Amino acid sequence: MVRIERTTYKNDHFSGLVAKLDAYLSHTDGDEHDFYHQYNGIESLNHVVIAYLNDVAVGCGAIKRVDSDSVEVKRMYVSPETRGQGIASLLLKELEEWATELKYKNCILETGKRQPEAIALYTKNKYEEIPNYGQYEGMENSVCFKKTLT
Repeated sequence: MVRIERTTYKNDHFSGLVAKLDAYLSHTDGDEHDFYHQYNGIESLNHVVIAYLNDVAVGCGAIKRVDSDSVEVKRMYVSPETRGQGIASLLLKELEEWATELKYKNCILETGKRQPEAIALYTKNKYEEIPNYGQYEGMENSVCFKKTLT
């Protein structure tokens, strides 16, 4: 049974999962890792969700305010041994619900072209590809998505 908990960046389970995510991204992003890493600090993430499977933290995600209408989905991760069980979609759905409760209209995000599983997750959950935004403009490895919340 998967349990989703809302928390903040101060949660020790979140920082532990983010460390695993960063190690994975360091490998897949290669030389571009330092560029992406500078935009992925967790100190301002006050809307964090963690997935627990049998009381073990196995996944996380967060949203961060972009403007009055939009939040950015950040730090999505599910441990490799628990992938394929729908946990990432549960995390994403919880983040979308939280964003709706906070009166946001859109979720946007950036992921890497070298993360085909992430691209498949967002596409499956009705995110549409958009032009790269902000710091990701001109980054060939980046792909950006948007979902209008209802």
